[in-house]
Amino acid sequence: MSENNADQVSPVDPDTNEIPTFVAAAPAASRQPPVWVWFGLGGLLLLALLVIFVLPTLVTEYELPLERRVDVADLQVLSQEEETIVAISPFDEAQRSLRRREAMDILAELLEVQGELEALEVERWGQQPYQEALEQASIGDEYYRTQDFVLASESYQRGRDGLISLRDALPTVLQQTLVSAQAALSALDSAGAQDLFSLALLLEPDSEVARIGLTRARAMDDVTALFAAAEELLEDGELEAARDLYQQVLALDAYNEMAQAMLAEVAVLITEAEFARIMSRGYASLQQGDPEQAIATFEEASNLGVNQEQALAAITQTQTEVANARINALRESIAGSEAAENWQDAVDNYDRVLAIDANLIFAINGRDYAAKRAQLDSLLSDAIANPERFAEDAVFQQTLDVYYTGRNIEDAGSKLLGQLDELEQLLENSQIPVDIALVSDNLTDVTLMRVGNLGNFEQTSVSLKPGRYVAVGRRAGYREVREEFTVGFGLTPSSVVVQCVERVVVTSR
Repeated sequence: MSENNADQVSPVDPDTNEIPTFVAAAPAASRQPPVWVWFGLGGLLLLALLVIFVLPTLVTEYELPLERRVDVADLQVLSQEEETIVAISPFDEAQRSLRRREAMDILAELLEVQGELEALEVERWGQQPYQEALEQASIGDEYYRTQDFVLASESYQRGRDGLISLRDALPTVLQQTLVSAQAALSALDSAGAQDLFSLALLLEPDSEVARIGLTRARAMDDVTALFAAAEELLEDGELEAARDLYQQVLALDAYNEMAQAMLAEVAVLITEAEFARIMSRGYASLQQGDPEQAIATFEEASNLGVNQEQALAAITQTQTEVANARINALRESIAGSEAAENWQDAVDNYDRVLAIDANLIFAINGRDYAAKRAQLDSLLSDAIANPERFAEDAVFQQTLDVYYTGRNIEDAGSKLLGQLDELEQLLENSQIPVDIALVSDNLTDVTLMRVGNLGNFEQTSVSLKPGRYVAVGRRAGYREVREEFTVGFGLTPSSVVVQCVERVVVTSR
């Protein structure tokens, strides 16, 4: 190929092993500018026109870097500040930055506490100290603008400390708020109480006192209306209906002490009314002659828990009346028994009286006398029933003492006098001997008990006082015999036979 139209190839460097570049040689006639070059030239022309016609207008008002033009005086001040800035050393500039940073840190703390307080609606409870703290912060801003960062920090710090003091005072504020809320509640100021309790809940969301107080404050209007209605019912004597309203109050406000007190008071009034009704029934039973039912009714009234002393007094009075009636009945019976000289019956009735009231003198003394008369009556009756025992000297003497005791009684009744007369005759007859004929077989040894041995005989006679006797006969080889007989009292036998006739058989082993 010729040198004019052939592509030129750069040789390969064997040391670098680079890939050869190819350069195309175009004909001179075909080297025309591409289209995009014409677009670029047009853009440059447009830019030149803008610089020529528009830029001078802008430059008259602004200067780079697009800041508003300042007056000559301003330029002088800026020139002085630039000279001052240029005069500040790097160390001073560092100290100044440090103080700026300290001021900003304090301001950040201030803003953080401010945010907490605003969330707690600080202007509702601490407006004046809050505004004073913010004023200190505003003063700090003024110092900051003049780049007096030391004074700015001090002002920010006073503002921050004021806000922190407000935040630290929250427990006291809460307590004061609760006290004021309770006062509003006591004064029946529903709106005020709700506002204060709401604030307390804002300050301490977990406050049980504030939660309960707010609930009570919200129900206050309804509670007040119920109280008014209940009071009217009380005046009309509608105790049960008033009680129901007070219960409704407690359903709305369980902590309402007035409702609790009124409910207790109405309950007592209702119970007292019931007590009066029951007591009336008891007295009615008493008037109808049924003391036992009256006592049971009075006991029912005493179990109600009110006016118990009155019910017990009624029970005691009724029991006393019943006891008196019983005692009077027994006294009549005693009088009849004593008149009939039935002394043991009288003693029994005296015991019944003393069981009712052991301190009754008439019963104590009456029983003692009746007991002695009953004992005398028993001794006389026993002596009269067994006169044969008078043959024994000791028995005779004892019976004689009993006889004289009876004779010494004043106002002796006919029964006693009759007993004494009969006993007297028996005693006299008991001392008159009676001849008794004894018959035997002259082989039997006879002994008369309480008299002596009579020996062997076929027939003998013994003089004996009236009484009971025993004759014993013994004979060797014969079974012993005993003969009992009574002398006197119309029982004297014509003769007494004492003989041993039954032989004893002796067996050998």
